[in-house]
Amino acid sequence: MADRLTAEDFLPGFRFARVIEDAHAGQVVQAEGVVRFRRDDAGLVYDENGQVHLPGHAPMQAERRYLWRFDGRGVEVLFDDGRPFHRFDPVGQGAGTDHLCGPDYYRVAYDFTDWPRWRAVWRVTGPRKDYESRTDYTPL
Repeated sequence: MADRLTAEDFLPGFRFARVIEDAHAGQVVQAEGVVRFRRDDAGLVYDENGQVHLPGHAPMQAERRYLWRFDGRGVEVLFDDGRPFHRFDPVGQGAGTDHLCGPDYYRVAYDFTDWPRWRAVWRVTGPRKDYESRTDYTPL
């Protein structure tokens, strides 16, 4: 895959499977569900719905929403209230921009080389967090 992906390429959505290896808590957390994309006036809305499996606990429902804004430099990802989160270039394999959240540091890498399957890997470190989150996306 050599071309940059467009907003249209992400419609309607993907199934996701996530593994979080949490060194701080000493556990592995898993999640799975569906990400649906829909258009809004400025780009796409990313709606994630799924279940989180914590060791020793019943599955829990989880939801998250982000705003994706496509421009000539890639995709700007915003929290659902419009605050900036990070950017990435939807082509090939590469790092997105980092995100500082209080004292914790978030670093992301995306891989679109097996499109329409893709992956996002987050490495989060800081005084309160130490984990790696790998999310694999497959088309609906």
